[in-house]
This record gives sequence, C-alpha cells and structure tokens, in this order.
Amino acid sequence: MARPIKETPILFGEDAKRFEERMKNPPKESITDRRRREANYRAAMSMITK
Repeated sequence: MARPIKETPILFGEDAKRFEERMKNPPKESITDRRRREANYRAAMSMITK
C-alpha cells in the first residue's frame, strides 16, 4: 500500500525570497552540458528498453 503524501512545507523570509528569485531566473545550461545530459539519457534508456 502506498504511503500518504506529506504536505509541502511553506517557505518564509529569506528562503522564500531565494526560491522566488531562482524560479524567476533559472540557471542556464551550457550546450556541452545539455549534449552530455542527453547522451547519458539515451544511453540509460537504451539499457532499459533492450
């Protein structure tokens, strides 16, 4: 049987400000990092689907 989902904590103060800033300005991913991540994903998926 599945466990119940816990409530999401509410952020206050500096934590809330940092979270909101990060959501407005997400970190950029370089092209080489993206290609590496996609290659790793394809490799992992090929192991699972075969």
